[in-house]
Amino acid sequence: MRARGFAAAVAALTLLLTGCAADGDNRDGDGKVRLRFQSLAWQKESVDANKQLVAEWNAAHPDVQVEYVQGSWDSVHDQLLTSFEGGEAPDVIHDASDDLADFAYGGYLADLRGLLPERLRADIPAGSWETTTFGDGIYGVPFLQEPRVIMANRKILASSGVRIPTPEQPWSWDEFRQVTKDLTARMGEGRHAIAWPLKEPVSVSLNLGLSAGGRLFHRGEDGRVTIRFTEADAVVPGTVRDQVNSDGSASRSTLGSGGSDTLPGFFAGKYAMVPLGFSYRQQIVQQAPEGFDWTVLPAPAGPDGLAQGVSPQTLSIAEDSPYKQQAAAFLDFLLQPHNMVRLARGDWMLPTGTAALADPSLRTAKDGWATGAAMAAQLRSAPAQSVRGYPEWKDKVATPAFQEYYSGAIDLRELRKRLVKDGNRVLARYQR
Repeated sequence: MRARGFAAAVAALTLLLTGCAADGDNRDGDGKVRLRFQSLAWQKESVDANKQLVAEWNAAHPDVQVEYVQGSWDSVHDQLLTSFEGGEAPDVIHDASDDLADFAYGGYLADLRGLLPERLRADIPAGSWETTTFGDGIYGVPFLQEPRVIMANRKILASSGVRIPTPEQPWSWDEFRQVTKDLTARMGEGRHAIAWPLKEPVSVSLNLGLSAGGRLFHRGEDGRVTIRFTEADAVVPGTVRDQVNSDGSASRSTLGSGGSDTLPGFFAGKYAMVPLGFSYRQQIVQQAPEGFDWTVLPAPAGPDGLAQGVSPQTLSIAEDSPYKQQAAAFLDFLLQPHNMVRLARGDWMLPTGTAALADPSLRTAKDGWATGAAMAAQLRSAPAQSVRGYPEWKDKVATPAFQEYYSGAIDLRELRKRLVKDGNRVLARYQR
């Protein structure tokens, strides 16, 4: 059955490409269509998976050849903006959904609604498509997603007697705070139950806040977005601040750290738990000392369960590409369920596609895959996903405000004032 299904898919792609190839304007001098695919894969397993898929496509489609172009997450926004304005954008673009808004509204990305096959549209849940929907159009295919989970030292937790959470019975935010207090008391001086790496505090605060009912950004009937900071929005920031400043259960020194910076202390038993993106499991597998016993726990839950905001990785097509149909066929190939699994495993992330997510290799207990897969159904579009002006608000208003709040320099009232008053002033400039 699998072989017949794959053969049928190849045949369908061939027919599509044959129809596209009839248009002579879409071919270079030698009669071949050449697509440029800019990938942001950076881990060896991920780069290898992407390059192997490109090679497989090229071998099967001699008239539509794809060139693999290596990009970088560190500079992708500015690099893409320059290439769009210079008329040199790649045909197929790898990015993240929270970086697409300005490109979509600016007319740089193709609306994919008339280009993607129904199979792909139906395979990815509506909640994921929301992350790449701007106005009436869809400007990217969300294909990989990464929940935030808790990496935990299994030995420390087992010896403490605390209840171990599962996706079916997670900790509440109140229970989580109490657990970290109890763990710290047992761990001894100079050690902490948890280390929050909050060098980039905004996405962590907003995305985890969804479980408590926080939203922060609210769109009115006129389509305008305003910021309101409610009690629900204060649950996650308040928990972290209390852990650092009142309980002493969270390390103050890691507040300005990136995720990788906390791993040596985690391996040394200085911290029992570290909240990190799901893909950090790869670094733990590669870097942990021999015999280090660790596990993956779900993030705490609130009234909305394990709901959590994510900004999936995406694949888009440039509006200026003369080869949109061929590029869409390449996307369909890349995101066939068995190929989506390969991409997900290469990046140590979760696929958005329901068929790929059901793959047994993504549901094993080993390395925490099963915990992530169990959380997938409750992942939501990040609160700021389609908010124009969000990058400026994040950099100029929210990041310094959250950093000062977590360190204890300002109180909740001042945090709310900055996020709301100063934030709405920024957003208003983008909505005139």
